[in-house]
Amino acid sequence: MRARLPRRAGSALVALFLWLVPFCAPAAEVTFDTAPLQIIAAGGKVYRFTVELAVDSDQRAQGLMNRRHMPRDRGMLFDFGETRRVMMWMKDTYLPLDMLFIARDGKVEAVRENAVPLSEAIIDSRVPVAFVLELNAGTVSRLGLAPGDIVDSQRISGAKP
Repeated sequence: MRARLPRRAGSALVALFLWLVPFCAPAAEVTFDTAPLQIIAAGGKVYRFTVELAVDSDQRAQGLMNRRHMPRDRGMLFDFGETRRVMMWMKDTYLPLDMLFIARDGKVEAVRENAVPLSEAIIDSRVPVAFVLELNAGTVSRLGLAPGDIVDSQRISGAKP
């Protein structure tokens, strides 16, 4: 014999289910457009990358979190839409990263190498910048990148006054 719920209890369960659905549904996945980018190092050597663009608040909040691999010629460019002091962290980021802090004109103002995966320590630009480029850890050392190098892309060129 099957037990029956009173009609009101069944309606209450359906209402509870419908109310909980939005909370149980997976969050909308953040997607990123990609674009070519080049770094012109001292001596004129040019290094080319394809970068994902983090340009809105959801994209910047997501960044490279939860990724386990990034190809050697890839990266992520964060565009803050303004020039300001920037603070980053590695929470939920499994990839060790190098970060280039870039002025509106494309000049690399500061470099932070080998950011520790999953760390909540603040990585501070220390100076006002408009962009941050994240690359696989070791890229800065391997290519000899340094403050004063120039980063150029359609997004950065378009940001110049």
